[in-house]
Amino acid sequence: MSKTSKLALIPVMLCFFAMGFVDLVGIASNYVKEDLQLTDSVANIFPSLVFFWFLIFSVPTGMLMNKIGRKKTVLLSLVVTVVSLFLPLFGENFPIMLCAFSLLGIGNALMQTSLNPLVSTVMGGGNLASTLTFGQFIKAIASFLAPYLAMWGATQVIPSFGYDWRVLFAIYFVVGIFATIMLGITPIEEERIEGKASSFTECIKLLGTPIVLLSFFGIMCHVGIDVGTNTTAPKILMERLGMTLNEAAFATSLYFIFRTIGCLTGSFFLRVLPNRTFFIISVCMMALSMCGLFIGTEKWMLYTAIALVGYGNSNIFSICFAQALTSMPEKQNEVSGLMIMGLFGGTVFPLLMGFASDAIGQAGAVIVMAIGVVYLFTYINKVKNA
Repeated sequence: MSKTSKLALIPVMLCFFAMGFVDLVGIASNYVKEDLQLTDSVANIFPSLVFFWFLIFSVPTGMLMNKIGRKKTVLLSLVVTVVSLFLPLFGENFPIMLCAFSLLGIGNALMQTSLNPLVSTVMGGGNLASTLTFGQFIKAIASFLAPYLAMWGATQVIPSFGYDWRVLFAIYFVVGIFATIMLGITPIEEERIEGKASSFTECIKLLGTPIVLLSFFGIMCHVGIDVGTNTTAPKILMERLGMTLNEAAFATSLYFIFRTIGCLTGSFFLRVLPNRTFFIISVCMMALSMCGLFIGTEKWMLYTAIALVGYGNSNIFSICFAQALTSMPEKQNEVSGLMIMGLFGGTVFPLLMGFASDAIGQAGAVIVMAIGVVYLFTYINKVKNA
């Protein structure tokens, strides 16, 4: 790695932290549900709305990178994200929160599509799955902190806020501005794109490549389970153990604690274990978790299940993403856009889980997530060990 790359790695990792802001949607939607007295199916519109924009913006972002470069695209994503964090400071009515979550989703779609390829530019090769996993570890720190910051705001008197969980947005707003400035002043050399850039239709046609399509569905399941768990875990504790929202919010933090540990240790295991072996271990942990979440009525069992899905799901994205990206090295920007479009699973799963939980309780939501785990078992044979 060159001297320039070493310096550039700091703001790039700070951008991964900013990427984690999107995971505040899980705990935030629970607070909005309580404050505005919404049903599960209506409250789940918020996480679904955030991830809807990945379907719309991911592929165009891949094309945009070919025109303006990866760094400028990441900077654009940071600006949109900062605006989304600023809006809730003006109020908590339904239209403002819808707009804020929409912009948060748009900014994150731009960021996730452009930041992962920027890592390969900065790092200059190496074990891509391991490198992306370390970035996911940094991202997971922001995800893990969000519920704690919301609980802190809701239970402590804060100057200019009083008791208000929305202090979370103010803190991440400041960090977002700092990340934007840091990346903006850091020089990063990018290779010029040779030949004609792919059209939208040509990008979509890449889904005709089996490993790209199967990895796309794998990422849909990963993010569906991810958003589903951090949204539903507190509701399960409230339903079965009679906890208040502030008490149950710890479930979201517990999930991200183990996801953070999973990303940190995964960056090591992916270097010393075959990728397929580690993938199998991860999916088996998630399967055990679904069983625990479905039948558990004791605190220890539910907490264990949440920890298992947190660790198991922590490296699925990196492995699926790397499988697709390395399969078509000449089309990395376009493939990255398609893979990030798979985060649309964060729209599909919560909507289905909301309807299922309104119908039969939170066990219905767990059944929807379990379907995603079943698919990941079918993906195992597609994972290469290199």
